Amino acid sequence: MGGGDKGLRDLAGRPMLAHVIDRLAPQVGRLVLNANGEPERFSAFGLPVVPDTVGGFAGPLAGVLAGMRWAIANEPQARWIATAPGDAPLLPIDFVERLIGAVADSDRSIALAQSGGRLHPVAGLWPVALADDLEAALTAGVRKVLDWADRHGAVPAPFASVRIGAITVDPFLNANTPEDLETLSALLAKAAI
Repeated sequence: MGGGDKGLRDLAGRPMLAHVIDRLAPQVGRLVLNANGEPERFSAFGLPVVPDTVGGFAGPLAGVLAGMRWAIANEPQARWIATAPGDAPLLPIDFVERLIGAVADSDRSIALAQSGGRLHPVAGLWPVALADDLEAALTAGVRKVLDWADRHGAVPAPFASVRIGAITVDPFLNANTPEDLETLSALLAKAAI
């Protein structure tokens, strides 16, 4: 994508992250952004920006831990945090509800979104009670989301493809290239989803 924050790229006249926020905010009690570096670049969104709490750019699990630590400090009654990628503007409007449903009848505590037979390790529901365990795993060098999540019996939360006009797309379609941005812009122009 040429560097910079993908979520700040223009998508249908707004930052891509604005589309994600619009879809996720009604589903959660509080919303925060996980980002390292200068938080001012996200000031237009009016949300707290939480950096990783472990050093070394430890990947997505470090962001999950940062969210857990923020929730423990700011929303101590919260049992879970939900995470979503900032480049998935078609995020389902029942995303969190379905993640909670996936763990409700299970002794498992982590739910990961699944579509098209593929897990989306950044789109999940994480119990804040596992924060110390996650920090220990990161300190021990664990970096792969599924390696850690599987230790806790992660369960999939299946999501069907969505229909936009005559096209069927993955609700977790993300933008990794300028062409992906063009495709998403065209989809958003076709229908209000």
